[in-house]
Amino acid sequence: MRRKLLLAAVGVVAGISSSLFVLGTDIFDPVSSAAPIPVVPPVAVAEATVTRQDVPIELDGLGRVQAFNTVTVRTQVEGQIQQIVFNQGQTVQRGDLLVTIDPRIYQAKLEQDQATLARDQAHLANAQANLNRYKPLERSGYATDQQVDTQQAMIDQLQASIKGDQAVIDQDQVELGYTRITAPISGVTGFRLVDEGNVVHPTDANGLVTIAQIQPIAVLFTLPQAALPDIQRQMASAGAAGLTVEAWSQDGATRLDTGKLETLDNTVDAASGTITLRADFPNAQKLLWPGEFVEARLVLRVQQDGLTVPAAVVQRGPAGAFAWVVRSNGTVAPQPIHVAQMVRGTALVTSGLTAGQTVVSDGQYGLQPGDTVAARSPAETTDAPLMNAQTDTLGIQP
Repeated sequence: MRRKLLLAAVGVVAGISSSLFVLGTDIFDPVSSAAPIPVVPPVAVAEATVTRQDVPIELDGLGRVQAFNTVTVRTQVEGQIQQIVFNQGQTVQRGDLLVTIDPRIYQAKLEQDQATLARDQAHLANAQANLNRYKPLERSGYATDQQVDTQQAMIDQLQASIKGDQAVIDQDQVELGYTRITAPISGVTGFRLVDEGNVVHPTDANGLVTIAQIQPIAVLFTLPQAALPDIQRQMASAGAAGLTVEAWSQDGATRLDTGKLETLDNTVDAASGTITLRADFPNAQKLLWPGEFVEARLVLRVQQDGLTVPAAVVQRGPAGAFAWVVRSNGTVAPQPIHVAQMVRGTALVTSGLTAGQTVVSDGQYGLQPGDTVAARSPAETTDAPLMNAQTDTLGIQP
């Protein structure tokens, strides 16, 4: 009986062990229980190609526009303003009438001095006639030498008086001409500083109006003193043709005019370590205005067949500038590069890249070496970093 019970118990234990083994296999089998591994999607980026083109080598500096000539128009005679002919902000030419001053007092003085001249001329004519009478009498013995000499001295005196009278008349005419004030240069008038009816004097501090010559016009700008030797070499090479300077708006979006480098200042500013340069512009469209701040770009030379990429390609890291290069298998790798300049959204690369390579121009955020990338439109690329971050966190595929 005991043997039967023992055999029955052993059978029950063996059955339970077999069931547990089968159940454990189903629970702990990693192949059958693990979730599917998500596939990492390519990172959406914008791509660009390294190209060759002629690139101007430029130096940029902050400049300020300066009128070619500036004149404060003043009166040279005293009097009451009768009429103001010009309008504020008007473009005037040299010799254009601006202001008239009451001329009556100067006209009266001119006429008075003209009368004095006429009187002295009449006296001279009479003295000359008397001398002509004395000379025959002298030969006949009826007039002395002293009488003839005295008469000749009177004639000389009257001739000198007439010259003085003429000089006074000339001065009167000049003063009368000053009652009509004209533009000394061609340019643009500023705000009117006097009104009609005011009495003006030559000693007045403010003058009547200011005229600024803006065609041509000048721009003064500064560059680091380290660039001075290169600038001097290029100026010597350019000769009479000169170096080109472009004036751009402060935001760098609009080219205002193109001119020539005129000269360098004769000293370096020791406080700032900069050199001041002057460039002249024709300013045909009048886009440059005195006192305006602009970005001045001095073109030193042109780099032939330079390697260029969009400026957004250039990234900065602890080791310097680099670019993400897209390899033939669609993965990316960082490539150290050397950038000579970045102007108007284009970077000139002197080493690290070759023509025809594909580089990442947008969407570099979060890239890791070896990541797979896919080129997408700029609109898609804008949201790509955020989308990729969300999908990586949630473990889902876009």
